[in-house]
Amino acid sequence: MSEASEPQLHYLEYYEDFLAKVRQLSRQVQQGAWQPEFVIGLGRGGLVPAVYISHQLSLPMLSIDHSSKIPGFADELLAKVAAMSAEGTRMLFVDDINDTGGTIDYIRSQLSQGGCDHGNLRFAVVINNKSSKVEVDVWADMIDRADDKRWFVFPWESVGSRDSIVDEALSVPERLA
Repeated sequence: MSEASEPQLHYLEYYEDFLAKVRQLSRQVQQGAWQPEFVIGLGRGGLVPAVYISHQLSLPMLSIDHSSKIPGFADELLAKVAAMSAEGTRMLFVDDINDTGGTIDYIRSQLSQGGCDHGNLRFAVVINNKSSKVEVDVWADMIDRADDKRWFVFPWESVGSRDSIVDEALSVPERLA
């Protein structure tokens, strides 16, 4: 791989900065009129911020691992969550970044197929891309992928090898181009 083609890695490795962003998300939720009954972490990237938010809001947390790509695994859980929302349960979904919007779009699509009540669902992310194809309700930082090509490496990812981080970044070239 040539140096010119290597992604610009941006490590978000300071615990205090991450914690400040999570606290900001929690405050936004606490101060809003809509209040969740559950926090749902979207795996893998949303699990860590969701755990913190669930503790800060004193709410139970559920997790859905969409990143595993095991056929049907997340879909079965999403159908259960959709049914809960249809029965009136309010849920806050948490992810690390709304980049292209692919994950959140997929999650919303599966929830719709399961008959969810969208009024009982909200989405929060640590970093929101204003150029994303989907919108979220709460975020700590805003970027614009049209101009910002950095690959964000969250604290829980930074323990991986540099090669694995670069490989993941290169697996979705449209985020970097």
